[in-house]
Amino acid sequence: MIVLGSFLGKGEIIECFGGIFLDETKLAVWHVIPQYPTLWPYVNLLLDSPEFFVMFWNSCKQVFPSIFGQLLIALPAAWSFSRFEFRGKKLLFYLYIVLMIMPFQVTMVSSYLVLERLNLLDRHVAIIIPNLFATFPVFILVKFFRAIPMELIEAAQIDGASEGLIFRKIGLPNASAGIISVVTLGFIEYWNALEQPLTFLKSKSLWPLSLYLPEMSVSNLSVSFVASVIMLIPACLIFLFGQQYLEEGIVASGLKQ
Repeated sequence: MIVLGSFLGKGEIIECFGGIFLDETKLAVWHVIPQYPTLWPYVNLLLDSPEFFVMFWNSCKQVFPSIFGQLLIALPAAWSFSRFEFRGKKLLFYLYIVLMIMPFQVTMVSSYLVLERLNLLDRHVAIIIPNLFATFPVFILVKFFRAIPMELIEAAQIDGASEGLIFRKIGLPNASAGIISVVTLGFIEYWNALEQPLTFLKSKSLWPLSLYLPEMSVSNLSVSFVASVIMLIPACLIFLFGQQYLEEGIVASGLKQ
């Protein structure tokens, strides 16, 4: 529906959706195949809408550093939880689980106050920093690291391998499915984020692409369809690539549909 809607012209858009936007007493009409298909919405968005590309790159600046930094923190944390015994380990891990199940609305005020105190609001880092310390990746990766046979690790220790070498040569390869599932879930979540950018970013020049779409009207609805198509492409490709690993991650975490 979104793909076909991206080929609708202005006249056909008004005919199909004018009842919703212009006259609330009428219903929308949908043509399975556009009667007068046109590439005008693509030309309008890709050539005459520079703000679209600004928001697209804003999304890239916020999403990719978030995922990369998240792995830098989550991987050593998960390895420590799965490999070492230390005082307060269970309590700390339970705290991770509690933070994982808390929705953003619960921690929104505290996060806002901390970012304001650090003078980080209305910057890209206001989105990136909270994402770095997400607890769900740690929870997923702990399951994969614990599944590594201890005999394999002990054999590497007997051969003189250091903890860092074991982590790089044994831990990371055996947890590759978990890493890819974390990247897949993280990308989809951050690429479609709405509440965090609305809360932490005041300047529209810093808004990600996910905030470009809600500003719809009958005059630019076809352009919004095109923006939706373009926004869906990266998420769909990432999901299709990581689908198998995502299923393995869900099984490993013990989650059920």
